[in-house]
Amino acid sequence: MGTVTRGTTNPNRLRRMDRWIAATHGAELRRAGDPVAVDLGYGAAPWTAVELLHRLRGVAPRARVVGVEIDPARVAAAQPYAREGLGFRHGGFEIPLPGRPLLVRAANVLRQYDEAEVAAVWRRLCARLAPATGHSRGGLLVEGTCDEIGRRHVWVALGPEGPRTVTFATRLGSLDRPSDLAERLPKALIHRNVPGEPVHAFLRDFDRAWAAAAPYASYGARQRWMRAVRDLTADWPVTDGPVRWRQGEVTVRWGALAPRG
Repeated sequence: MGTVTRGTTNPNRLRRMDRWIAATHGAELRRAGDPVAVDLGYGAAPWTAVELLHRLRGVAPRARVVGVEIDPARVAAAQPYAREGLGFRHGGFEIPLPGRPLLVRAANVLRQYDEAEVAAVWRRLCARLAPATGHSRGGLLVEGTCDEIGRRHVWVALGPEGPRTVTFATRLGSLDRPSDLAERLPKALIHRNVPGEPVHAFLRDFDRAWAAAAPYASYGARQRWMRAVRDLTADWPVTDGPVRWRQGEVTVRWGALAPRG
């Protein structure tokens, strides 16, 4: 279920997203009896699935990754890369696995869909996640968009209950101003970057905080970013802290950026 993507990818393209997943979801993966992750729509080459397994096993040694692609030819081409903990299957948004995965990563998949289709895809994928229990928040869906070499990336994190947060991540040395990330907003937000919408207000305020933090540039782009984000916390529900900010990230509650209407 779904549409074949262009399939273009590059090694290390999703490293920022993977690092964030490992840091924020690693404990859930370690606690799970069978920590299965899905790389949905990995593309014409399986690099992103191979890398996801490597990065997840750094925090959860029993993690398994299944690459899922709707194009049978891509699945066949990926089979030589299959090994212990890594497999490939034909499928789409239905997630053709016998159980419920603890992680679904869908990067650069929904960008070709209409905005009106996103909510239904999110609901379908969230319904396939491992459910929340007394000791777990359940599975995690990470859906977003990045540039061709992974310098700029924005993603939404969703649990079984729906969207939770939005994360903006960038290579700080390549950034002129935070609103440069607008071109990488996920499909649910990219058409909402207009006056009157929360995401537009957020990026406007981020640019203002970035400009106000210009004196910190003499200490490097990282220090300027961290100061700008710290100033943002006065008006926006930032959910992370300096450890993540140092990586060129900031995460905000979904409710603060969700489209109006």
